[in-house]
Amino acid sequence: MRITVTTLLLLGVPGTLLACPVCFGQNDSPLAAAMNLGIFAMLVVTVGVLVAFASFFIHLIKRARLAESDWAGSANPQGESGRFVHGGTV
Repeated sequence: MRITVTTLLLLGVPGTLLACPVCFGQNDSPLAAAMNLGIFAMLVVTVGVLVAFASFFIHLIKRARLAESDWAGSANPQGESGRFVHGGTV
């Protein structure tokens, strides 16, 4: 029933009300220009978020490499006897 009513309503609406200015053929109207600017703004936001996301992971990779090099360059946490050193004495 609901599908039938929706179909009848859509068939009763003139085609000019369903099309945007670009689809209907007026691609030089102010509404079409505003729509293009809106699409551009959404694209800028999306690219900005993706760049921030990628740069965050690049930052994490650099920090992990720095921490790994600091840990590898530090003193051996095991004493000469091979036992773990607690408090610096064996």
